[in-house]
Amino acid sequence: MEIKLAKSYGFCFGVKRAIKIAENAGNAVTIGPLIHNNAEINRLKENFNVTTLHDINEAKEAKKTIIRTHGIPKKDLEQLLQDNKEVIDATCPYVTKPQEICEKMSQEGYEIVIFGDANHPEVKGVASYAIRGALVVQSVAELEHAKLKGHKIAVVSQTTRKINEFLEITRYLESRYKEVRVFNTICNATFENQDAAKELAQEADVVIIIGGKNSSNTKQLHSICKEYCKDSFLVEDEGDLDENWFKDKKLCGVTAGASTPDWIIEKIVGKISKIKV
Repeated sequence: MEIKLAKSYGFCFGVKRAIKIAENAGNAVTIGPLIHNNAEINRLKENFNVTTLHDINEAKEAKKTIIRTHGIPKKDLEQLLQDNKEVIDATCPYVTKPQEICEKMSQEGYEIVIFGDANHPEVKGVASYAIRGALVVQSVAELEHAKLKGHKIAVVSQTTRKINEFLEITRYLESRYKEVRVFNTICNATFENQDAAKELAQEADVVIIIGGKNSSNTKQLHSICKEYCKDSFLVEDEGDLDENWFKDKKLCGVTAGASTPDWIIEKIVGKISKIKV
């Protein structure tokens, strides 16, 4: 069985940057996981003493606090700064952008619509910058039941969503409201990885998507691959692999989420190569 890697996959700029920041800081804490990959979080803890906390209330004794790639709510950041802690910001610049847009546009009187998962830490952080709050939706169906008060709407996207679904949201708003400002805040790495996954899934018999099962961008890759190859499977490590997936397959495609380090990808590809089909 041939194994083929996607043309674009794995660590994005923001994740590489955050990991380097955490390694250089050492002996620090992060508010929530730095990235959505448990194995890499464990490596940072074991090798650099970077510990993950659940919220800022646990950071009272910490001397150095790292802001995760997804960012944190504005009030939490302000509290950390008020406490005179050493705050090291590892928020991805692609996430900082929608934060700034929400703050600026809400100051100018626009209602804010965010396309994304309201429970995702990135979205929680972005929404916190909207002065009068934000409407978070994942589909046009959710918008149909929403009550937007004015005629000035500004819309942004979670950085890891599908572009076609974002365009459905923006087209719906543009057809119903007088003024709609659209800010495409989906990051470049997301575009590239999703396009590469789609291309790979169209030619493979089975596709393995490697990444954290709580990672938004990894779940989006899995969803895209499933559209074109029904035998597409999401795994976090080599222990998740099932040899039955590869029976009678000729081409196995492999892609990975933006929080997946090369060493995990190499281990999984190595195990797949040893499976007898």
